[in-house]
Amino acid sequence: MKQRTWPCPSEGSRFTSLPFSKLHEKRSRFSSSSSSIKATASKSTSPHQPSHDAAAGDFSALPFDILTKIAAPLSLPNLQAASSVCRSWREALLPLRESMLLLRWGKRFKHGRGGVKANLDKALDSFLKGAARGSTLAMVDAGLVYWEKGEKERAVGLYRRAAELGDAVGQCNLGISYLQAQPSDPKEAMKWLKQSAENGYVRAQYQIALCLHQGRVVQTNLLEATKWYLKAAEGGYVRAMYNVSLCYSVGEGLPQNRKLARRWMKRAADHGHSKAQFEHGLALFSEGALLKAVMYLELAQRGGETGAGHVKEVIHQQLSATTSRDHAINQANNWRALPATR
Repeated sequence: MKQRTWPCPSEGSRFTSLPFSKLHEKRSRFSSSSSSIKATASKSTSPHQPSHDAAAGDFSALPFDILTKIAAPLSLPNLQAASSVCRSWREALLPLRESMLLLRWGKRFKHGRGGVKANLDKALDSFLKGAARGSTLAMVDAGLVYWEKGEKERAVGLYRRAAELGDAVGQCNLGISYLQAQPSDPKEAMKWLKQSAENGYVRAQYQIALCLHQGRVVQTNLLEATKWYLKAAEGGYVRAMYNVSLCYSVGEGLPQNRKLARRWMKRAADHGHSKAQFEHGLALFSEGALLKAVMYLELAQRGGETGAGHVKEVIHQQLSATTSRDHAINQANNWRALPATR
């Protein structure tokens, strides 16, 4: 698992950053209660006057263009739920439901799944057709393909379309694009990152925290940075869990608290963060919990932390029997990371 990506922290900094190339979507969920609009008749309506409240409650009268803009970020299950509200909505949302099929084929071609060979051009074609039908999910995926192909202006254009329709991932990608631009545009970057973060997207929350912590494009503000780290960590973002642990450990932006530092470090380790596995393994080693230490160090080594292998060999020499060492390795083989937001 790679933890060091743009923006690269200065040498000596243990805080890690956002992997821009792996923007797997975490979408806002469609609430069925918010789509159940109840028509209520006016209590004071006279026999000679039409009820405007009743007309306003007729959700089938919602203009199609407004409905499709509202529904643009929805996934297939949520689109299906919205389409079941009434016949008018079912007809209006047909292009978006079609875009979901195109999106699925695009992902198959991109990753070589579902019995098809990987073909980036075919993937892009499917994503663009889905985007043309109004899906922000397809816009973001098409933007990612353009970004990988080096056509960043086209990518940014698609991110902007998705962002303006309220897509949190599109907003985050657009913000990062402004950070990476030459020259960068801090004002636009933070504007879109903040919108995405306030929409609950944990990657944007983490990126804002990192900018505030390292003083990149904005003034350093440790208290504000740790607030966003905690939001992202509580939302399941592994790198934020690790950084929260570091903040508690050194008392940076948060009161120094070794107990909470250990708790967040273990949480990050259990969610698959290799640096956290290494550090948690070292802590267990210092406490004499050798078998547990070997398991976490083995996982860290598999994740690319070469130093973990050297410490593991030292512990192996202290273990009393080969069977104990084998037991620790078997635990590592059977270990599975807890679900995390990526």
